[in-house]
Amino acid sequence: MVMANPSEIFGSHVFDLRTMKKRLPKETFKALKSAIENDEKLGLADANTVAHLMMEWALARGATHYTHLFQPMTGLTAEKHDAFFNFDYQFGSIEGFTGKELIQGEPDASSFPSGGMRTTFEARGYTAWDPSSPVYVMINGDVTVLCIPSVFFSYTGHALDKKTPLLRSNKALNREASRALKLLDGRDVKVEASVGVEQEYFLVDKKYFDQRPDLVMAGRTLLGCPPAKGQQMDDHYFGSIKDRVLSCMEEIETRLYKLGVPCKTRHNEVAPHQFEMAPIFEPANLAADHNQLVMEVIKKVARGRGLAALFHEKPFAGVNGSGKHINWSMQTSDGANLLEPGKEPHRNLVFLYFLVAVLSAVHKRGGVLRSTIASPGNDHRLGANEAPPAIVSVFLGSHLSKILDQILAAEKLTQSVVASIDLGLAQLPEIRVDTTDRNRTSPFAFTGNKFEFRAVGSSQSVSFPITVLNAAVVESLNEMNDELEKIGQIGEKSILKLLRTYIRRSQPIRFEGNNYSAEWAEEAARRGLPNLKTTPEAFSVWQDPDVRAFVIRTGFLNEQEMDSRYHVRMEHYCNILSIEAVLTLRLVNGHVLPPCFRAQKEVADSISAVKAMGNAALAESLSNQEEFLADLTSNIGHLLVKRNNLQACLDEVIAMEDEVAKAHAFAQQVAPLMGEVRNYCDQLELVVDAEAWTLPSYHELLFLM
Repeated sequence: MVMANPSEIFGSHVFDLRTMKKRLPKETFKALKSAIENDEKLGLADANTVAHLMMEWALARGATHYTHLFQPMTGLTAEKHDAFFNFDYQFGSIEGFTGKELIQGEPDASSFPSGGMRTTFEARGYTAWDPSSPVYVMINGDVTVLCIPSVFFSYTGHALDKKTPLLRSNKALNREASRALKLLDGRDVKVEASVGVEQEYFLVDKKYFDQRPDLVMAGRTLLGCPPAKGQQMDDHYFGSIKDRVLSCMEEIETRLYKLGVPCKTRHNEVAPHQFEMAPIFEPANLAADHNQLVMEVIKKVARGRGLAALFHEKPFAGVNGSGKHINWSMQTSDGANLLEPGKEPHRNLVFLYFLVAVLSAVHKRGGVLRSTIASPGNDHRLGANEAPPAIVSVFLGSHLSKILDQILAAEKLTQSVVASIDLGLAQLPEIRVDTTDRNRTSPFAFTGNKFEFRAVGSSQSVSFPITVLNAAVVESLNEMNDELEKIGQIGEKSILKLLRTYIRRSQPIRFEGNNYSAEWAEEAARRGLPNLKTTPEAFSVWQDPDVRAFVIRTGFLNEQEMDSRYHVRMEHYCNILSIEAVLTLRLVNGHVLPPCFRAQKEVADSISAVKAMGNAALAESLSNQEEFLADLTSNIGHLLVKRNNLQACLDEVIAMEDEVAKAHAFAQQVAPLMGEVRNYCDQLELVVDAEAWTLPSYHELLFLM
């Protein structure tokens, strides 16, 4: 396919402000724009006008149904389709869509995770249109649906989704960041979190994917011997993109451009068949919605081209896992990036104020941030093959670190301006040096004019990590603003004095070295930084009274909503581990043991046949075959023991009634046993006839496309 010019098709399937301005009456458009920008309610009369013109626009593009899209606590996007169909007063069939239908929907809430807030006989739940995220039409084949981004809440008014807490945290961030700017330099502007989400994923041939029950149901290979060549040659990273993949990427980007997603970058990632795409920065809420769209479109386009997209954090052992890097900054309504250092960051007090606020936030709430990216998949990824470890720390780079150290030491700030690089080649332009290098081992790194939260898992919704990051910064800004207001006359000296306190307090979170090293783990412990290695450990922070007070105080969740998320995530972890353990047992019984038994018999029959020939010299040469048979038999025996141990342990853990104890038992008992089972399966794969092995190998999955 020939890709259209992005600027010509961008947003063509989106009913955004630009489109609405052309179609809506001036007063209606003005009311809607005010509702979006000032967090006001839209009147029903205006909503009816918007809904009617929105329907006409969608019908002209082939839509027959509409849906309120929402993000339940499953982490996926949910939808229920309703037809543009009504009766007139004479019971004649007509197309219809009212303001009430636009503003509010009513899906069944009982079958979505609620953590005990709702029961089956209390099923009523509502979706409500989020006008800050544009409506669009999604075209799949010959079916077109009008999609309305929405929040999801219960009959009792509790948030059952991931969007509502994000919107609350955005509102709080605007309040405290705007307050800070008013105090610092008198500016009266709005502030919002600005986010760009890098998305990593694998593509494999669907014919091999379909033959792997573990990939189909668990998203990762529970068994599989690594190939002789993996990623050790570093020849896939930024390499030439295969034609089949490039064509798939072009279609993905074309669809996303039409949906208003500003795709910018695509490239091969480190592992074979691993890729990445990244967009231009957007407001946090829109970035979160768009990332959900990105995953959906990648899956659908890949499927249509005979490929399967994998978003699991660790689909293949022995090669890089996949992450989702959240690039986060703060943008003012007049276009200023508050984390832009400028040429002289040491003189930029606004930049330093917000930089220190973020440092303080991550230091104080690092454990909560760690919990937001905890998942069974990320347990396999964190700390291995370029993924950052579970210990949250911040990398600033030597340039900014020196500035903060100077402030702390009360020295006169004399940091030089940002330099340039001279490669000694006159024909090349001057290359500007960033204020910080990159540290790929750091989970939270400053990367020029933003922070990059690198520890987020590739399959996760980014809504909750952004929510908690926003809230943590809100908490820090609130404390700093309160102290700043107490100062009679605000000036450079008083601001630096305040910053000095917070720089000193947050020093333990700053680390410039190798986050993979054993020395860092020991040093982090001395600094008092949490090292929450498993998902249940990470979730436990939500029971800490100080964390609960932080959540309630910043207002992104109330107490019931907080408890529900704790229970939902514990239950989700147990369900995932249970599925994986059952799958492992079935793979062993149905795919591993049968070819191993046949191989055992073939070798034994071969030895017996040679002995039956009665040739003593030949019989004496069978020692290597007999040793091979002994090793094969020993591995089969060990596998059977480990399989039985796993089954017994799984039965015992599933029977547990205490949810928390069950989650920890899955992490500490079931998961290690699954690893032991896998070890023997992978050893057996190496010696069993490849033609007899029914599961497609890593060679097929990672190198054939």
